[in-house]
Amino acid sequence: MSPDAADKRTSLLVWGALAIVYVVWGSTYLAIMIVIETIPPLLSGAMRFTVAALVLATAILALRGREAFRMTAREAGGAALVGFLLLTGGNGMVALAEQHISSGLAALLVASVPLWLVVLRIIARDRPRVLTLTGVLIGFGGVAGLSLAGGDAASDGAGIVIILLASVSWSVGSFLSARIPMPANPFSASAVEMAAGGAGLLLTGLTLGERLDPAAVSGRSWTALAYLVVMGSLVAFTSYVWLLGNAPISLVSTYAYVNPVVAVALGALVLSEPVTGSMVAAGLVIVVGVALVVSTERRGRRAVPEQEAEPEPATA
Repeated sequence: MSPDAADKRTSLLVWGALAIVYVVWGSTYLAIMIVIETIPPLLSGAMRFTVAALVLATAILALRGREAFRMTAREAGGAALVGFLLLTGGNGMVALAEQHISSGLAALLVASVPLWLVVLRIIARDRPRVLTLTGVLIGFGGVAGLSLAGGDAASDGAGIVIILLASVSWSVGSFLSARIPMPANPFSASAVEMAAGGAGLLLTGLTLGERLDPAAVSGRSWTALAYLVVMGSLVAFTSYVWLLGNAPISLVSTYAYVNPVVAVALGALVLSEPVTGSMVAAGLVIVVGVALVVSTERRGRRAVPEQEAEPEPATA
């Protein structure tokens, strides 16, 4: 294969993987909304991540052997903590929030994760660039506007508070993942995170009184749950990790402001969710703020290895 042909093939693979991350992660908010129509939100997340963890771990063992899971107790504990924050706290509260707000509104508010990460850096006595702080102020202005406006008449304050707490939990997990001992293999780390997150969701759901009645679950909810397991937790994640090693971070990170656009569009098209003018305006402000933060941070971290420069992906 000639160098030009190889470059063209790599370029096609990059854009194909990026399209998967754009569309699949953007669609998970819609899939969650369909799942929780007939499956309790926390138990649905427990099933999703437990199954995904088992499938991923089996694939890793088949392809890499037991060596891939060689990790210290501290590394395993770090991955479990991150999984609890990202999946039990983050994804779990997204599912709870979508009982009260639209999937599009949830996605727009979750888009604030990069902004919360900058806040955590400031608390840790890091000094972000002026443009980064400007982006944070712009983005949080959009978050405030969207929260106060409520997105649409069907939204309530409880759902908005829960989704903001989900964003904070996801941000803390992402922030810690680069600062505490973690397994060296990112796929093995993800398997541990999903197992821990799934266990946390199961215990929390049972504690809160959730019960699953298989006879009451609709076919479309089972289908959406299978989609979340296969596409959301396995295919898209694998594509994302591959992109980190084969594409510029500045390109990969664009998922942060493309996902909410995809989510809003799908929610309106599939579930006829209302999209108000104030929701669009506030959402655009958030996306602009996040884009400014992401682009500024990427320019400032060119000397940082790609795997270290990119935080955990924010997705439902």
